[in-house]
Amino acid sequence: MAERVVRAEDVTLCTESFGDPADPPLQLVMGTGASMLWWEEGFCRMLAEGGRFVIRYDHRDTGRSVTYEPGRPGYTGVDLAEDAVRVLDAYGIPAAHVVGVSAGGGLAQVLALGHADRVLSLVLISTSAAVPGVDHELPPPEEAFLRFVAEARVDWDDTDSVVAYLVASARVLAGGRRPFDESAARSLVRRDVGRARDVGALRNHDALPEGALPKGTLASIGVPTLVIHGTADPLFPLPHGEALAEGIPGGRLLVLEGAGHGVERADWAVIVPAVLDHTTGGARQG
Repeated sequence: MAERVVRAEDVTLCTESFGDPADPPLQLVMGTGASMLWWEEGFCRMLAEGGRFVIRYDHRDTGRSVTYEPGRPGYTGVDLAEDAVRVLDAYGIPAAHVVGVSAGGGLAQVLALGHADRVLSLVLISTSAAVPGVDHELPPPEEAFLRFVAEARVDWDDTDSVVAYLVASARVLAGGRRPFDESAARSLVRRDVGRARDVGALRNHDALPEGALPKGTLASIGVPTLVIHGTADPLFPLPHGEALAEGIPGGRLLVLEGAGHGVERADWAVIVPAVLDHTTGGARQG
């Protein structure tokens, strides 16, 4: 296991791999404003021990990847999906199983439509439809989450303020139905903030233009898809996951009782076997 810097065109991305390169490749795509550390090392090792070659990476404006001036990113959401392809190219991987969480699940959908030949299967965690295909209205985020977004304050030049803000955000996203491990969250956030080239740059993800989406709808996604969603997700309530699984041909839904938004340690024992089972083989549908 070692960090590896990938350079493609004018983009520099920090990556890390786990396991045997001869095993089936599994690419992990994190969500908005989050570095690869949020795919925790223990989780990655469990997948690798299950016989997968696991790759995680820092998005632009997170961790040790390229950063841009806050407020002036100069790239789009679709460009973040293209970065996943850049990482696969750098590792010499023709196609991989792709696991995306939150906005990373949206990027995985875009990747499956725009680069269908590079995706063996999808696992979409705590996310919603990022392309057309849901024909009914879905519930908005819960009031507690909206209140936090509206009222939270942070000084991006003060490390303690940033840490407190990100821990508070993690608490809200956890959903409130289970005990929140503040010590573990604070430890992870401190490592993330200390490792970042410019932690304030992560704000760029909140202001990204969408970019030119590839043609197609959820029904056009032709790879085996597993949707994993918690019943306490305050950002994307459970109907988002249900609609996603219904809209993708053959999509399957795994519901995590009491789970919030993200990949919580309490659910690793359920998520890891489900991902390993789903990514066995890798034949496309159709």
